[in-house]
Amino acid sequence: MKEVTSFSKFSKKQKIDFLIKTFFNGSFDIRERIESFWHKSESFQRAFDEFSENTITNFFLPYGVVPNLMINNDLYCVPMVTEESSVVAASAKSAKFWMTRGGVKTKVISTAKVGQVHFFWYGQTPRLESFFKGLVPELKKCVAPLVHSMEKRGGGIKSIELVDKTSIEKGLFQIHVKFETCDAMGANFINSVLEAFATKLKESVEASTFFTSEERKIDVIMSILSNYTPECLVRSEVSCSIEDLDHLGLSMDPEVYADRLRKAVLIANSDVYRATTHNKGIMNGIDAVVLATGNDFRAVESCAHAYAARSGQYRSLSDVKIEDGSFTFSLELPLALGTVGGLTSLHPLAKISLEILGQPSAPKLMEIAASIGLAQNFGALNSLVTSGIQKGHMKMHLFNILNHFNTSEDEREKAKAFFVDKVVSHNAVKEFLNGLRKYH
Repeated sequence: MKEVTSFSKFSKKQKIDFLIKTFFNGSFDIRERIESFWHKSESFQRAFDEFSENTITNFFLPYGVVPNLMINNDLYCVPMVTEESSVVAASAKSAKFWMTRGGVKTKVISTAKVGQVHFFWYGQTPRLESFFKGLVPELKKCVAPLVHSMEKRGGGIKSIELVDKTSIEKGLFQIHVKFETCDAMGANFINSVLEAFATKLKESVEASTFFTSEERKIDVIMSILSNYTPECLVRSEVSCSIEDLDHLGLSMDPEVYADRLRKAVLIANSDVYRATTHNKGIMNGIDAVVLATGNDFRAVESCAHAYAARSGQYRSLSDVKIEDGSFTFSLELPLALGTVGGLTSLHPLAKISLEILGQPSAPKLMEIAASIGLAQNFGALNSLVTSGIQKGHMKMHLFNILNHFNTSEDEREKAKAFFVDKVVSHNAVKEFLNGLRKYH
């Protein structure tokens, strides 16, 4: 491939022409396949094209729903976007089990988000601290037009703090700001405020007669929100008597089963290899809701994993408690989500998702996403400590393998019946189909 210049200025047709000529020897079939994923609505397709850069088509993922999720005595049908086999099925099975046992109890503990201005300044820290105290009112004043609408909705700036980071490197400081963004995720709002703070800080330091000429030198490195939001926290839990767990159709005593779940979480709390996969299972559910509602799953992922490592060791995000004959399974993590603005207001399916959920507030969406994460984690652990993860997972994966071999409906039904009690693998399915087709 040769270097291509000004690619972003090409029309969509020109971009596709380039790809076909460069990678597919001019095959007309490739153009047809790419264009087959375009939305039939020109206005929708235009919106999809503008979500990103150099867009040539759309990439589809399955959009499913989990019914019967009871949260704080309200019943929800939860949209999920995921391609991973068994995630929706496991979440739905767990949701149905807990629905008749009080459902999920959730609580939003806090909703603060964070942004920072990082800068270098060389002088005596007490002098900067004294100056900064007098600067705070000016900082608030300079962003008054930016925060006015957010304040009317009950949000805005919660605190502004100067943080000394000189132990890391000489001269390093930051302005640490906490925000309340109500139902918005608030990234653009936060970044706009921070950049205004940075400009005001630089201008004020450079113009101050309080400082010496050397102290007036300031280097603002960057102004940016943080995706680590440990004070945007939600807790979700389910609970029942240990005897009631027997309704899962266990092949073991419910006391033994409950203790196996406890030990599974204990292992995830003490071993980073297990904890990573354990928490990935939780995020299988949460990410699917985040995607379906047009939120930023990458920000949610990075925050959750940072929170899991807050003690200095990466640990499980969920917990099991067994006490006085009662079993409690819980999850606590930070979730910075929004239900207004951004992609949530632009993506047609994100809007449908929010309608299915009853147009929830951001805190309510936090509760819904956390509850799905809890349900998914319970389903995964249930499989792990009983039949093993592969039995259910590979049963779902069978459909993907059958699609790979372009099977007919009759072949699919025969394969499903054949593999009901057998190990599913690509080679095993291939051999079965070869034998089946030999006589047709």
